[in-house]
Amino acid sequence: MQKQEGREEDLRDEATNSEREGRKEKPPPLVALNHVSRLCRNVKDSIDFYTKVLGFVLIDRPQALDFDGAWLFNYGVGIHLVQSKVEDQRLPSDPQHLDPQDNHISFQCEDMEAMEKKLKERNVRYMKKTLKAEDGTVMDQIFMNDPDGFMVEICNCENLKLVPADSLSKIKLPMDRHNPPVEIETHQNDHERERESESE
Repeated sequence: MQKQEGREEDLRDEATNSEREGRKEKPPPLVALNHVSRLCRNVKDSIDFYTKVLGFVLIDRPQALDFDGAWLFNYGVGIHLVQSKVEDQRLPSDPQHLDPQDNHISFQCEDMEAMEKKLKERNVRYMKKTLKAEDGTVMDQIFMNDPDGFMVEICNCENLKLVPADSLSKIKLPMDRHNPPVEIETHQNDHERERESESE
């Protein structure tokens, strides 16, 4: 536990130093996540999963793309499917393996019970976990794999408040219902105390 806390402290220090060194540097002109690209063994199977299980909608794909695939969209983000070549080594070797600490994409869910019921109805294999934060807040997580073994998480992560580290102190999050609440006041007070102690 102490090692983990030490690593987190080192990362915060590095982020703070980077922020100080790059104060005059403008942030990149990015506005949002556009899409996630997924290799797949069978485009049709993947379309069925992302549309019927996760509610994505199939959209037109530019004809200039001369390889097999599909584009889907919903929840403000796209999923771009690309047909893999035979025995593509980039695909997960075990499509049934589930490890919450592995690479995955995550979707915020407003009704976890309804989502779990849908997965059972479609015979989708999944893993369920519950995380209890220090303040007693509970977050539910459901992990599953798409047909090719790429992991997908469904969660009510918005239950947890965002507590910015030093490197995030000046980031202005848009007023969007999809952003968790941020404890800005507490964080600003901590910074004020640090400045006061430095000036003494």
